[in-house]
Amino acid sequence: MGFKCPERKGVADFLQEVTSKKDQEQYWFKKNQPYRYISVPDFAQAFGSFHIGQQLAADLSVPYDRSRTHPAALVTETYGISNWELFKACFSREWLLMKRNSFVYIFKTTQITIMSIIAFTVFLRTEMPVGTVTNGGKFFGALFFSLINVMFNGMAELAMTVFRLPVFYKQRDVLFYPAWAFGLPIWVLRIPLSFVESAIWIVLTYYTIGFAPSASRFFRQFLAFFGIHQMALSLFRFIAALGRTQVVANTLGTFTLLMVFVLGGFIVAKNDIEPWMIWGYYISPMMYGQNAIVMNEFLDERWGAPNTDPHINATTVGRVLLKSRGFFTEDYWFWICIGALFGFSLLFNVLFIAALTFLNPLGDSKAVVVGEDNSRKNNNTSARQHRTEGIDMAVRGSSEIIGASDDAQRRGMVLPFQPLSIAFNHVNYHVDMPAIGLSYQEMKTQGVEEDRLQLLRDVSGAFRPGILTALVGVSGAGKTTLMDVLAGRKTGGYIEGTITISGYPKNQSTFARVSGYCEQNDIHSPHVTVYESLLYSAWLRLSSDVKTQTRKMFVEEVMELVELKPLRDALVGLPGVDGLSTEQRKRLTIAVELVANPSIIFMDEPTSGLDARAAAIVMRTVRNTVDTGRTVVCTIHQPSIDIFEAFDELLLMKRGGQVIYAGPLGRHSHQLVEYFEAVPGVTKIKDGYNPATWMLEVSAPAVEAQLDVDFAEVYANSSLYQRNQELIKKLSTPTQGSKDLYFPTEYSQPFPVQCKACFWKQHWSYWRNPQYNAIRFFMTIVIGALFGLIFWNKGGKMAKQQDLMNLLGAMYAAVLFLGATNASSVQSIVAIERTVFYRERAAGMYSPLPYAFAQVSVEAIYVAVQTIAYTLLLYSMIGFEWKANKFLWFYYYIFMCFVYFTLYGMMIVALTPGHQIAAICMSFFLSFWNLFSGFLIPRPLIPIWWRWYYWASPVAWTLYGLVTSQVGDKDSVLEVPGVGEVPLKLFLKQSLGFDYNFLPAVAVAHLGWVLLFFSVFAYGIKFLNFQRR
Repeated sequence: MGFKCPERKGVADFLQEVTSKKDQEQYWFKKNQPYRYISVPDFAQAFGSFHIGQQLAADLSVPYDRSRTHPAALVTETYGISNWELFKACFSREWLLMKRNSFVYIFKTTQITIMSIIAFTVFLRTEMPVGTVTNGGKFFGALFFSLINVMFNGMAELAMTVFRLPVFYKQRDVLFYPAWAFGLPIWVLRIPLSFVESAIWIVLTYYTIGFAPSASRFFRQFLAFFGIHQMALSLFRFIAALGRTQVVANTLGTFTLLMVFVLGGFIVAKNDIEPWMIWGYYISPMMYGQNAIVMNEFLDERWGAPNTDPHINATTVGRVLLKSRGFFTEDYWFWICIGALFGFSLLFNVLFIAALTFLNPLGDSKAVVVGEDNSRKNNNTSARQHRTEGIDMAVRGSSEIIGASDDAQRRGMVLPFQPLSIAFNHVNYHVDMPAIGLSYQEMKTQGVEEDRLQLLRDVSGAFRPGILTALVGVSGAGKTTLMDVLAGRKTGGYIEGTITISGYPKNQSTFARVSGYCEQNDIHSPHVTVYESLLYSAWLRLSSDVKTQTRKMFVEEVMELVELKPLRDALVGLPGVDGLSTEQRKRLTIAVELVANPSIIFMDEPTSGLDARAAAIVMRTVRNTVDTGRTVVCTIHQPSIDIFEAFDELLLMKRGGQVIYAGPLGRHSHQLVEYFEAVPGVTKIKDGYNPATWMLEVSAPAVEAQLDVDFAEVYANSSLYQRNQELIKKLSTPTQGSKDLYFPTEYSQPFPVQCKACFWKQHWSYWRNPQYNAIRFFMTIVIGALFGLIFWNKGGKMAKQQDLMNLLGAMYAAVLFLGATNASSVQSIVAIERTVFYRERAAGMYSPLPYAFAQVSVEAIYVAVQTIAYTLLLYSMIGFEWKANKFLWFYYYIFMCFVYFTLYGMMIVALTPGHQIAAICMSFFLSFWNLFSGFLIPRPLIPIWWRWYYWASPVAWTLYGLVTSQVGDKDSVLEVPGVGEVPLKLFLKQSLGFDYNFLPAVAVAHLGWVLLFFSVFAYGIKFLNFQRR
């Protein structure tokens, strides 16, 4: 074929590169013939005519003789073990995971304990008279609140299940186990949890609230709540398996809860549900739970006083209360409802397993693939040209940077930078030992007695401009730790020693402006393009005196340097899900730092996880970067010969954070080899053997023990160490006429520009995220239309007390459920962007406040559009008066409500370390808002010791504003059971605590809630860092 593998080249690496159009020419060895490109089909055709290919084809053409095969040669079973063993294995793993995640379950149990204590102090039995129709309202509220809490306690199952799905899909597809083996242990092991959490609620609330004192009714209520909790867990697991991503599952979960709650018989009575929606009442699991617990209470003999109200055909007060709200009045219905709850639990578990069996992940990995022809068309610069030219920036004798060729001026202006060296001497790094945990116990058993663990031990070295340095060592040697310490990325621990930048002590605030750090995890915003990512980084990190056109031209230069031009308009995507491949993301990570025009660049394992071809592309990028005169340091793990010998110098560390070699590699690594071969007893390197592999093998702890030598001590006593100390001393002293790094401002750009840039990126991130925004608007329209159908024309009907309560229930459901949807769905978005924020903040790109401002502003715009659609649907279908002031009041309160709900979700993420904890915390506090909203228990009926929290519930203010603005000015009368006719305004003031004249204060309070949640979100973003390094 005309190609030859070089002597110091791995065969596998050669085979990958020889089929690449970009790398093929360098292996052409027929010097007497001109090189021509051999395509992959040509290779395949040539192999077919080669004798090995012909022999293989001949072998395959002979039919296989089954008679010569042993019966056990082929596997005939789908899975490796029996069904019972599959169940036991998955059961054992699930039990182990529950123990490992015990914090979540303890947190949930603590949460329901606290809420039960709050419930019985709000509905304390001394404040709960019984026996009359007017007394029943508070008992309904207490029972409904109990139902909500037990139901919501299961909602954490949704986030936990979604979190586990990626691993499940991977293991299912490679036939580890079937879906039922995954689902059944989860169901079985949640039964004891349901039992405990239901028991906690019943034991703490039943007698303290003052429910029917009969022991049989106590256990019947416990059975009902146990069934409700089991049903809720099963429902949320099914929704998680159906949604498959956090955003979709959260939205589906909230929508399902909405239907289940609103049609459950309490928010709107059965008799008031429109005929076209009554089917929803009978398929709502909540209806059966609601009926079971209210029948258990109101069919007790203490509610058995004769009925004196001629308007209702019922024999006792208890049956009047049940019948007035459309609940069942015969005791046998209790057992039907219990059966229905457990039936729903079984159904949802079966559907959960079916969803796991038949559904696949929503986003399969779709890396952007650039064809060879497209690559050549977009990037005419060959690999050989890159190696000789680099970017159009070069060091010419001094720190003066000038254009490398005329072509540079044609393509763009060259940005100057100041070459800097970094020297560090006797650096030590300690971390506190964990007080508890398995790792601590293991260390104690191994004889570790110190309270601090030393990760770096007396590390010294220097990195200089134009020299590519490799940080190498086995896992646990401290490579990344040293890099984090030098770059100032450590968030904890204790650092000792000196670090100087071109002779001056390192100041982190200025050092961040002249350095770049390419993290191993390749963290980027997923919904912006490659070009936008680079433009954004350059916008915020280049000096403010760089003109916009110059900045864009510089970005183009960097894209060409790192070979990203063919990917210019590709979306970055999420790692392993969509967007760029691993190798492309590595190059983007390098480019994002390069466009900041840094003098020093740290790269953490830029070739990890890449094949030889991809690693070669990344290393070509790194080499080009060094050739521009920058100081570049890379940690690297088990490199190939090609990659290893691309470096100029090496800093080798052994486990324990000690240096065992720091110096030049030499041609074919001869200086490194000579150094180690000089140590008595060290095995000589074989011809053609990878010096990186040999170096790690001969310096391994086992070899040290065998030779009775400490390589760190050998290095400390060597002449190489002395030369390095002289170099460090030289680089730690400022050169004559030099100045320390100084910048007049903390950030490259002023505050308004930071806000503008952050808003620009957030705008594109939101605009290109249909999974979040399209679903949000779709659900808004669907929920608005459903509410309109359920509460059709309830706003114009105001003759009875139940009419007003239906309207109050409509407003309660309208704001709480869609508001909760906003709060929960925004959390995953904020959590993803927060990891990007940590990287950008560490790079000194902007102050946290512009970031918070941008994210809140973008959300507010989308919420405003969402609110318009929702308001038009609700206002028209519920049948409110078409008056401008009433419509504007309605829009204002709904808009501010959705904004503070969204900000609340963002705030919780900013204050918590992870999405799961955020979801649990959010549901905990939403329970407070729900209880004190004024719907379950009106303000005048709240005990005096809890009345203050009514004003601390944002939902209470929204309900106050919505109901009062629509009906608070009406002069009609209401028919109240057991009382007669009462003026509407008087009933609002005395029974609900609503005063029409208080509306302006309510409007101001909404603004206050928005500002409060925004301030706490900004505080959390600025001062709390849950990234541990």
